[in-house]
Amino acid sequence: MQRCRSSRIKPFLNRGTLFVVSAPSGAGKTTLCRELLRRIPGLRLSVSYTTRAPREGEINDVHYTFVSEKKFRGMIEKGEFAEWAVVHGNLYGTSSKRLKKLIKDGYDIILDIDVHGARQLKSTWDNAVYIFVLPPSMQILRKRLTGRKTESAERIKERLDNARAEIAGYRDYDYIIINDKLEKAYDELESIVISSKIRTANINPKWIAGFVK
Repeated sequence: MQRCRSSRIKPFLNRGTLFVVSAPSGAGKTTLCRELLRRIPGLRLSVSYTTRAPREGEINDVHYTFVSEKKFRGMIEKGEFAEWAVVHGNLYGTSSKRLKKLIKDGYDIILDIDVHGARQLKSTWDNAVYIFVLPPSMQILRKRLTGRKTESAERIKERLDNARAEIAGYRDYDYIIINDKLEKAYDELESIVISSKIRTANINPKWIAGFVK
């Protein structure tokens, strides 16, 4: 009877994992994260709050939750963010309530944030996996940013300067992915997610106890 009961116990705990993905603007992290969400069941995107205006095609509460600066700063004062940062003149933040709800429900979470936000989160959040996405070179990053044709030369220079500063903090991350070929970069990202789920920290002690009897 004990063996029958233990056989119904799942080998891995129903506990969500937080995957934090950062990259310089133009490195392709958003494309990689969207593909990961499309292919892996049980993975959810933590939708960040931002004060910037929506871009063409962006949907409120899907890509971001768009709020006024007054609303955002009120949330800061109430301690509602797990992390927040100023990026290119706009405010971005991750809701603690949203993260905790998804984790409690057993979902894995993909969080697309900048290096400053990741650094804040790392000091307070347990059981997170940190992934940094790099472009193949700074020259290619410049070409990608210029190819968007949405920003001035001055803003592109600002983004490239920021990229150099962000890349300097790569040691804060567990994994580095170089996004040269998209499919290869995606395979590497997917392998990190899959392998993280079968870490010994996620094994169910009750299942092990039943297994060895």
